[in-house]
Formats: sequence, structure tokens, C-alpha cells
Amino acid sequence: MPDGPPDDAARADAPLPDALTGHWVDTRAPRGLRPYLKLARIERPVGWQLLLLPCWWAAGLAAIAGGQPFPNIWHCLLFLLGAIVMRAAGSTFNDIVDRKLDAQVARTRGRPLPSGQVTAKAAAVFMVGLSLIGLLILLQFNRFTVILGIASLAIVAVYPFMKRITQMPQFVLGLAFSWGGLVGWSAVFGQLDAPAYLIYAAAVVWTIGYDTIYALQDIEDDVIAGIKSSARYFGNFNREAIGTCFGLAVLLSAAATWTAGGGIVAWLGVAGFAGHLGWQVAQIKGVKPPLALRLFRSNWAAGLLLAAGFALDALGRFAIG
Repeated sequence: MPDGPPDDAARADAPLPDALTGHWVDTRAPRGLRPYLKLARIERPVGWQLLLLPCWWAAGLAAIAGGQPFPNIWHCLLFLLGAIVMRAAGSTFNDIVDRKLDAQVARTRGRPLPSGQVTAKAAAVFMVGLSLIGLLILLQFNRFTVILGIASLAIVAVYPFMKRITQMPQFVLGLAFSWGGLVGWSAVFGQLDAPAYLIYAAAVVWTIGYDTIYALQDIEDDVIAGIKSSARYFGNFNREAIGTCFGLAVLLSAAATWTAGGGIVAWLGVAGFAGHLGWQVAQIKGVKPPLALRLFRSNWAAGLLLAAGFALDALGRFAIG
């Protein structure tokens, strides 16, 4: 792809505000590919990380319930690849729909579409290619899981429009981003049971909480652009609302652990998850955008504590048995 005129090159080189500092996409990737890598959020990995975690949670619970020594490694690898690819496809679709709104928000106006680095048509072609790769990954699972995975596309399709019509678009995001809580279980058992529904619900309210923290960065611009968000809706009660969401996430993950037959190590994972979420809530009062972004990103660590608890519990119980 041609580098384009100097102004285009400068825009392609400029890191986005929520990107990791010094990421290879901004420093070493071919300049012509950088806008597409940014559409895919490659330099902002926390998106696919948070999409992946409910998959790994459910895989760990399934290993406990099924008496397996560890979550299915092949499944976990497929979930990893699928999360990266489908996060990229979903983000591209979101950016196509939101390109005019993004141009009105300081944090997003430098994205490839509103800044003119990529056309909507080229972005659509890119999205279709990513979606086909995602389909190939999904087809590696059993039929029930394939159908379940395809069903999630309905929620993904409506999400970008929710910020225009509801004060709580984060709820719809939670429904989509938490789908791995169902898929991770069904990939093992070919059906859905109580632990899957409970860990899915835990992931939904967790997503509402952490994405409200993320939305704290944009409140002033969102008011000007007319964009609705849970951060605007909760207003002065953001801390209490996020705390409630996180508290429900802990209770529901505990219920999932109980119904799956989790042992002491799984409960330690739940405790670590709860402790991390409590620490986040303690930081929220008077939060500024840089801190909001750091707290949002820290949910990768919070979710890993829970995933590790489930995986190690399965391993320990198998070893003892």
C-alpha cells in the first residue's frame, strides 16, 4: 500500500490516546498497514483480553465440573485467537457506524475512519475478511457451540447503535463481551448448565462496571456530541454504581463456583478477583482520565486472578484424586 502524502503519514504515525506507549504498531509496522492495525485495536490489546477472559473462566469451571486436570488447552488457544480476530472485526464495525460521532470526541477523532486514513468501504472489506477468519475458528467446535457463537452476532450488530437510544449501552456491550462465558462451557459439554449462565451473568455486570470506568474519560465530549453512556447516566453516583456492578460480579462468580463444585483454590481465585475489584472502586472518587484508563486496563489482571483460580483448582483436585 502506498504511504500517501506527508499529512497522511503523520496521522498514521500518531499514537491514539488510549494506545500502549511505544507499541510496535506505532513504531515498526509498515506505515500503510498501521491504520488497519489500529482499526483492529492491535495496539490496544485490553479489548481482546477482556473478551477472552469469560471464555477462560467458563473453560476452567467446565474442567472442575468435568473432573479434568486442566481447561482444554486447544479450546483455550482457539478462544485466544478468536478473541483477537472477533474483537478486531467488532471494533471495525463499531468504527464504521460511529465514524461521525468519533470525529466529535477528542479521544477518538484521530482514529483511522474519522481522520480519513481509511475509507468506510475499505474498512468494511477488512471487517468481512476478519469475520471469515473468526468463522473458521468457530467451526472447530461442536455444533451447539457453533450455533451459539453465531447467535452472538445479533447483539454485536446492534451494540454500536445503543449509545444513540439508551442511557446504558454498556449493558448491551456486556451481553456481547460476556458471550464467552456460555461458549467456554458449551465447547466442553455441548449444552448450557447453571455454572455457564451464572458466570455469563457475572461477566455482564463486570463489563458494565469496567466500561463505566472507561467511559469516565469522555463525559464532557459525550455531552457535546449527544452520546449516551452509563457514566453520564450514573453521574455523581458512578462510584456507587460501579461498586454495585462489581459486587454482583463477585456474588455471581461465587455462585458459579459453587454450582460447578469448585474447591479451595477456586475460592481463592474468587477472593483475589473480589479484592482487585474492591481496590478499583476505592480509587474512583474524583478520577481523572489517565487514572480511569489505568483502572480499566487493570481488569485484565483482575480477571486473570479468577481464571487462574479455576484452572489451578481443577489441576490440584485432579492431582489429589
